Amino acid sequence: MTEAPRPARAGQDAVAEQGRVCALAVRGVRDLQDVTAAHPELFDAAPFDAALLSSVATAIAFTAPWHAAAELRITTRTLLWVFAADWQVDYLARSVDDVRTVVTDCLAVADGAAPPPGRHLARLLADLRDELTTVPAFVRLRPLWREELARMLAAVAREWDWKHLPTDPTTGRRLPDLDRYLDNADNLACSFVNVTHWIATGDEKTLAQLTDLLDAGRGVQRVLRLVNDLATQGRDAEWGDLNALLLVDDPAQVHDRLAELTARCRGDLAALAERCPRQADYLNRQISFTGGFYQLSDFWGARDE
Repeated sequence: MTEAPRPARAGQDAVAEQGRVCALAVRGVRDLQDVTAAHPELFDAAPFDAALLSSVATAIAFTAPWHAAAELRITTRTLLWVFAADWQVDYLARSVDDVRTVVTDCLAVADGAAPPPGRHLARLLADLRDELTTVPAFVRLRPLWREELARMLAAVAREWDWKHLPTDPTTGRRLPDLDRYLDNADNLACSFVNVTHWIATGDEKTLAQLTDLLDAGRGVQRVLRLVNDLATQGRDAEWGDLNALLLVDDPAQVHDRLAELTARCRGDLAALAERCPRQADYLNRQISFTGGFYQLSDFWGARDE
């Protein structure tokens, strides 16, 4: 007599779901391989290794696992673009003019211009812009997308200034305090990725609440800024990056601020869940995934010299 199959236990169901999300990430990696192959000059540095592509796709898959791979295509590509933008400004720019060129090129592309020849970051952004134009909601929400891009680029440029410009003789300071640093958390670009994701995938109910979602996401962005800094202090020191721990006398100040911001975010997201449960879950998952990921790894590969 053939034995009847046993019902799956709850733990097995959880593992099956994790396997499905991992498969979603694999689909994302393969798409990102197409992106890097089409833009070899943008991704020729050693830190853009296979593990970075996998980490980017996995982060998006675990944050929004209810979507199909095709639905996450623009979001995943946008996050990879963010890493490319960070590299262009933080590690390749040698002057204020270099930074301003990146900002000017990208904002012009956002406004509809063709990317200048040889400006590979702007070219990939133009690809993303053109793909977004196929989304009906982008017609009316393009100004908001452009605004978030501008905020991100301004924050990235501001951090470059903090790292490279001379000390202010009137204040004796070059680096910001922790509050100003967190006010500049748009340099992490989570909000830009979020608005792109919501425009690309959101239903009308989601899109009607974009202002509230972006407000909540900016709080999450501050949390992720500190999670990142606490986990990558060694790499930041080696690469000459700014880190919250450089701005305080006692590391406990950063840990305490992280705990405070996380508690506030979780409370705000609990309230948001009453109106927009899936997107509140999306933001909660950003916090949880990032916290777990940075316990063991980093996105960037080894830096080449």
